[in-house]
Amino acid sequence: MELYDVIGIGIGPYNLGLAALSEPVDDIKALFFEQNTEFEWHPGMLIEGTDLQDPFLVDLVTFADPTSPYTFLNYVHKHNRLYQFYFFSRMDIPRREYNQYAKWVANQLSSCRFGKRVIDVIDHEDHYEVMIEDVRTGDKDAYYAKHVVIGTGNTPLVPSGFEGAPKKDVIHTSGYVPNEKSIKHDARSITVIGSGQSAAEVFYDLLQDRDYYGYKLTWFTRTPHFYQMEQSKLAREAFSPDYVRYFHSLPFEKRTEALSTIDRLRHGTEGGLLNRIYDTLYHRSVDGKDRYVRIQPSVEVNEIHPSKEGKGYTLSCHQEGLGETFHHETDKVILATGYKPNMPKWLERYREIIIWEDDKRFKVARNYHIEFEDNRKHHLFTLMNLEHSHGSSATNLGLSVQRNQMILNTIAKREVYPLQTNTVFQQYDL
Repeated sequence: MELYDVIGIGIGPYNLGLAALSEPVDDIKALFFEQNTEFEWHPGMLIEGTDLQDPFLVDLVTFADPTSPYTFLNYVHKHNRLYQFYFFSRMDIPRREYNQYAKWVANQLSSCRFGKRVIDVIDHEDHYEVMIEDVRTGDKDAYYAKHVVIGTGNTPLVPSGFEGAPKKDVIHTSGYVPNEKSIKHDARSITVIGSGQSAAEVFYDLLQDRDYYGYKLTWFTRTPHFYQMEQSKLAREAFSPDYVRYFHSLPFEKRTEALSTIDRLRHGTEGGLLNRIYDTLYHRSVDGKDRYVRIQPSVEVNEIHPSKEGKGYTLSCHQEGLGETFHHETDKVILATGYKPNMPKWLERYREIIIWEDDKRFKVARNYHIEFEDNRKHHLFTLMNLEHSHGSSATNLGLSVQRNQMILNTIAKREVYPLQTNTVFQQYDL
């Protein structure tokens, strides 16, 4: 039996970063499986002109090892783009370029296996048996590892009132780009539902082409305002190892309370994009073209039904401030309603021996392993469902590198990648 030190399930940016950092470590034998046949990062939202919301330094490896061959800077150097990037003179990079960079890294790593679906993880006394199915052939195989890292990502969150609606007309933002042309070409009216960066990016893209295609455009959000993401430098220090360490040390109740205080850091909309939307609307208002665009906060959209007119749909809406309901007619709906953790079904087998903080959230140790009643040494690490335990580290690309450092150090039982402390000007602990 060949025993690996770690097997990663899913190859998104988080596990891909773990694979890249583990590649040069001689005493860590790692393997990573992904059911998709190639790496893709949010392909439905790779809208041309959109940028990563974080600086290029939040690549897969730089915060752990700036000398790694898998840095973004080495990527642009190898692709003869370093001078272009230099004259670009910006810290943020195109979202599509980040995806291409990650593909470049994935294609170099021998530990990454695509087209392989993990169908089960069986617990043994001191290791796990990981069952794999080849998506092309259906062949099954077993691999063995001391530790397993769950990186199965998130799935689109579709509100209950929209379940079962035709997918060609009701599209989650995760599928926007593949359907963009048909959405714009076929619709007389389009409604975007939701708030945050994804909603704003889709709305802006639709707004730019509205005059050409002639559709009516509506944006409903349940929030009372269109909140700008907090970008001040001191506030952004919440995305630091020091803050995550402090957050994790808090009692569960205090952690859940603290989540609401950092929402503006995690879920707001980039201010420049909100300004571009406003500027576009202002310019078009000169000729009265803005009358075909409707933006309305404090509106909760509850259900969708086929229109009585025989074409399109009727949305049942509730205006929170006035406490009144109304109906809205539309041909296409774009749901910017977020995501939910894609927890694997096989994890249910472990429910009775996992330590839970409440009915839905398991306890996660500082080094990101799920805590078990038996205090086991062969760990199930998780890269997801971490908001309640690690706060700002849950979905931040930069902090994912520090997370991978901790996981690799735990697996190796030594400090493979030194962890940095006192990284910010603020002091969170006493």
